[in-house]
Amino acid sequence: MSKRPTEKSPRKKENPNAVLKYSGIAFQMLFILAAAVFIGQKLDAYFALETPYLTALSTIIALPVALYSTLKDFL
Repeated sequence: MSKRPTEKSPRKKENPNAVLKYSGIAFQMLFILAAAVFIGQKLDAYFALETPYLTALSTIIALPVALYSTLKDFL
């Protein structure tokens, strides 16, 4: 009696390490931007600004930092 080899599914299974890598990158970007917003809000409260200028400024500064960090991980 010969055994038939089991057929593989036609779909390609994702590498679990790749999924963890990309989800880690997303959380890293989220953490950088959330930290910038938090720091900006604290600075706005410290300087008693009515309009959240420092929150916007810190977020604008953190966005290229988060993108650089992400691109550095891809390359």
